[in-house]
Amino acid sequence: MRVSYNLFEEVYRCLMETALDEKVQQLQMLQQHWTEGAFNFEPTKTLHKVPDAGRPDKPDLVPPKELPRRRLGSKEGHAALMHSILHIEFNAVNLALDAVYRFQDMPREFYRDWLGVAGEEAYHFQMVREHLYHLGYEYGDFPAHNGLWVTTYETDHDPLVRMALVPRTLEARGLDVTPSMIQKLRAVGDKRGVEILKILLNDEIGHVEVGTRWFRYLCHQRNLNPFDTFTDIVKNYFHGDLKGPFNFEARQDAGFSDEEIDWLKSLETAS
Repeated sequence: MRVSYNLFEEVYRCLMETALDEKVQQLQMLQQHWTEGAFNFEPTKTLHKVPDAGRPDKPDLVPPKELPRRRLGSKEGHAALMHSILHIEFNAVNLALDAVYRFQDMPREFYRDWLGVAGEEAYHFQMVREHLYHLGYEYGDFPAHNGLWVTTYETDHDPLVRMALVPRTLEARGLDVTPSMIQKLRAVGDKRGVEILKILLNDEIGHVEVGTRWFRYLCHQRNLNPFDTFTDIVKNYFHGDLKGPFNFEARQDAGFSDEEIDWLKSLETAS
């Protein structure tokens, strides 16, 4: 008799797990169960709000403005940059898991896509964590901020808003800033760091494309204009101003339309 697991209950358990290694192991088990067709998709009786997903006690979370500025040329500054990337990758695992748990009336392909993203983000986390270890540090040794999760929490009411604001706005910023981080790491001779960031950039294009695809699916389902809807959501939900420079080539590869690219170019010119 085949064992059946409830996808949403199992994903929630992984989402709320605080121990790093256990979280990764649970995620691997989720992917194995998916491959084996062992999940049922019965919606849970209760849908929990998650003001803070499972994470270790460290790093200490502080407002972005309170993060100390460190020069990349120093050993500590170099490690702090990698730590900030590591923190983003850890959050990205939780973001993908929450998308699966939160929106329980989506097509099954939606869950396949976001479980796949969670697995790739966990791979990124392990790569960056190992590199940080070789630099003499571990996850939690530097403070970090929780802005990415705050936005995730604020968009838990609607998958359309979530897709527009998290993968297509916040995570898409990684497409914009990673090339300059690659240059900085190359300047300090960190060949392994450069290799890792190239992998991250390539994979993140695919992750943003997943967000784009499901954003457009939901727009079509609701008879909404994708461009008008996207710009309205950014204006109404995004904290602060969306400013360039933008990586237009990577954003096009991630599914941004010509109209969206032109809009971003106007923002870059204005800023």
